[in-house]
Amino acid sequence: MLRVELLCLASEVQECALLLARHGGFGPATREEAGSGGRPGEHYRELYLDASTRLDKIMEYCGVHDPAPVQDDAIAPNERELAGIDERLRTIWQACSGCHELELRMAEEKQRLAALRETYGRLSALDVDPARLLRRDGLLNTRLGQIPAVNLKRLGDALSVAGYLLTVFDRAGDQAFVVVAGPRSEDGRVENRLGGLLAQAGWRDLAVPPELRTDPSVAGHFIDEEGRRLEVMAEGHCDLRQHHWQQHAGWLRQARVLLTLARPLAESALLGLSGKGQLAVFSGWVPKRAVGELRSALEARFHGRYLLLAHEPGPDDTGKVPSLLTYPVWLRPFTGLVRSYGVPRYGEFDPALLFAFSYVLLFGAMFGDVGHGAVLLVGALLLRGRFAWLRWVGSAAGLASICFGLLYGSVFGYEDWIVPLWQSPLHDPTRMLALAVASGVGFISVTLLINIYNRLSAGQWADALLDGGGLMGLVLYLAALSGLRGAMTGTGFGMTNGLVASAALAAMAVGLGLKSGGSMGERLVVALVETMETAINLFANTLSFLRVAAFSLNHVALTLAVFTIAAGLATAGHGIAIVLGNVVIVVLEGGIVAIQALRLMYYEGFSRFFAGDGVEFRPLSLAVNNNLGVKT
Repeated sequence: MLRVELLCLASEVQECALLLARHGGFGPATREEAGSGGRPGEHYRELYLDASTRLDKIMEYCGVHDPAPVQDDAIAPNERELAGIDERLRTIWQACSGCHELELRMAEEKQRLAALRETYGRLSALDVDPARLLRRDGLLNTRLGQIPAVNLKRLGDALSVAGYLLTVFDRAGDQAFVVVAGPRSEDGRVENRLGGLLAQAGWRDLAVPPELRTDPSVAGHFIDEEGRRLEVMAEGHCDLRQHHWQQHAGWLRQARVLLTLARPLAESALLGLSGKGQLAVFSGWVPKRAVGELRSALEARFHGRYLLLAHEPGPDDTGKVPSLLTYPVWLRPFTGLVRSYGVPRYGEFDPALLFAFSYVLLFGAMFGDVGHGAVLLVGALLLRGRFAWLRWVGSAAGLASICFGLLYGSVFGYEDWIVPLWQSPLHDPTRMLALAVASGVGFISVTLLINIYNRLSAGQWADALLDGGGLMGLVLYLAALSGLRGAMTGTGFGMTNGLVASAALAAMAVGLGLKSGGSMGERLVVALVETMETAINLFANTLSFLRVAAFSLNHVALTLAVFTIAAGLATAGHGIAIVLGNVVIVVLEGGIVAIQALRLMYYEGFSRFFAGDGVEFRPLSLAVNNNLGVKT
């Protein structure tokens, strides 16, 4: 990547931003990195955001979401033209918002009318004028409501003692709609007692709207008239919406194109654009291979009315240089899992390929079974929607399970259906554990080599050589492992291994002592503690890979448990137990193994060499992006 500064005339800043977006190789710098001076595009950006937000609302209201084709020779609007677009969009949206408010009001009225119809349907079973029934000055005290149907008898018996009658006039599920009627008392004591009885029975009053407190025929006529009125309003609203679209459709599509052309300058105004007087400066990054093409495009358009300065990143740019990340199609699905940890720094090793290979290999080793892998493969291929990106990851994991299943000779846990290419994990657990530790040694050694490369690329020679995650850490790790292997096989730790490991420890201690501050005693304590911690972590991380063997053994043990349960059942129960057991294994253990493999990659791998605090290179483009920090 090269740091570039592009100087142009302030009057041509729109065209310059558009050319950079069409080129597709210029990534604006952050506001902190941009040069000092004014922000010539600030007002332009504000106009763009307002206009873009209004246009999106209008298009959404009209139900139009088609993309806007942009001609190669189209030019970006200037600030005055953009202000005119924003003003006209404001006028159109005011008209549309009035229609939208009418639409919301109609929806509320339809909802209210539906509630009226429902209540009217219930009250029609009474065949009584609700206004008469609910009079407050009559001799009868009458209440309408609903209670759980299971409480009907108990409440009816209790009310009969007080001289009240309970009548059911409708039912809905476990609820009964009832009317309670009885003589009204002068002192109100009976009414108070009645309220307590109803509350104990789970009573809820049935609200009767004013429109229904009349003769049932009158209420029914009112509801019908309201329904017809809302239908007419809905038809008129649809006609009005269609009228708005037909009146402004052509111009709205043109406005979408113009706003697409305006987006590059609006984005640059937020990021790497500065200026003073008649000059504007675009600050940013361009891949080395694209600088020549960009210079040619600028010359063809501006004929010398520009100045393009490009130079290598300097020491002050450390941590600011964006990383240009390009992947083949088959690797892209795995990058989502890598990005969840972080983005590689510029010049740092990109772990996407290592992750894809190691993750799939670890998953297959822990979940090796031809049948279970085939189920995962088919399930992954059926993924759609928001989980479609997992289709390739799941398919690769399923294929790895099938391959290891062939090695283990296992099909849905049955080990006598096919001849294993190698052996079942349960036939030699000690060997499986040894292989798991060996794979951990290889993986951790690779991560240490990658960390050495990253430190050298960043110019951190002392850390690359003396740090616990550098060359001395690798030498200590391999020497100690070689000595331990000799001790376990009976040949002894070995003097050479001891001397090499001691020298590496001493070098690590010296490096830590030089980096730490304080007195000599404090440096000695820090060096001793951190050196021992590094050594312990290396070996503890290696033992974490024992889970690879543990889960491969666990997979076999689970299938044996399923077969044991099924063996004690009859024919039908046997088949059901086998099927359900395998479903549980695929879903439950498959999920656990996926998480464990991810944990090994993150905590035993990435944490050793991958900072993940890089910045991804995002060039200016005519495509919609999120660099503006708002929904556009």
